[in-house]
Amino acid sequence: MSDPFHPTDAELAVQAETGTGQLRLDLTRRLVAEALGTALLIVAVIGSGIMASRLSPTDVGLQLLENAAATAGALIGLILMFGAVSGAHFNPVVTLVDRLLGTISTRDAWLYAVAQTIGGCIGTVIANLMFSLPAVRLSTHARSSGALWLSEVVATIGLLLVIHGCVRTGRAAAVPFAVGVWIGGAYWFTSSTSFANPAVTIARMLSDTFAGIKPSSVPMFVLMQLVGAILAYGLIRFIYPTGASEAGRE
Repeated sequence: MSDPFHPTDAELAVQAETGTGQLRLDLTRRLVAEALGTALLIVAVIGSGIMASRLSPTDVGLQLLENAAATAGALIGLILMFGAVSGAHFNPVVTLVDRLLGTISTRDAWLYAVAQTIGGCIGTVIANLMFSLPAVRLSTHARSSGALWLSEVVATIGLLLVIHGCVRTGRAAAVPFAVGVWIGGAYWFTSSTSFANPAVTIARMLSDTFAGIKPSSVPMFVLMQLVGAILAYGLIRFIYPTGASEAGRE
């Protein structure tokens, strides 16, 4: 970047999580990457939850630690894997904020969200089958309270600020690790265990396991994630101005 502290829209548009990839590939390849990446992320979330509940059946804290560690590690690897291909969003709120900031088109943003959601649901089926469970079994794990909803707002804002805070201060290479560490940590410091992702939330309702969420709990989780995304957009524009005039430079 010519000025790492004030990247242009064109520079942001090719970075992981703020754009659509440095390889500048065609839309079909990018959509496949988004679907596959989200599917593998869900495999990690659901699969590690099932394994944790089997290995540590009497210790919920240890189950959460195992689930968080596996998810964080997988997320780092997946962003490194697909960051240059599609931007490695794997999350409709990441795509939404990029659209609001103008680094992805409206059409591509909608298709990204669809690919992420479909990929996530496929990932849940795969995770269930890997552990000899029914391909789809709706979760009975109710997650509904003001504390959980607030947690989703906080987790989503934090995730988006981590992404843009790195990219907009010349540390784009740190994004995979920063995002993985944030999500792994947020499993513990939010009461909701930090879903922070509408596609992941929808996909997790298809597995009646440790990481599942009851379908009736999904709408408010998704709504709070969208609220978090809108608030994060405002904070990003305020804290990380991109233009010289916005930054108050001469």
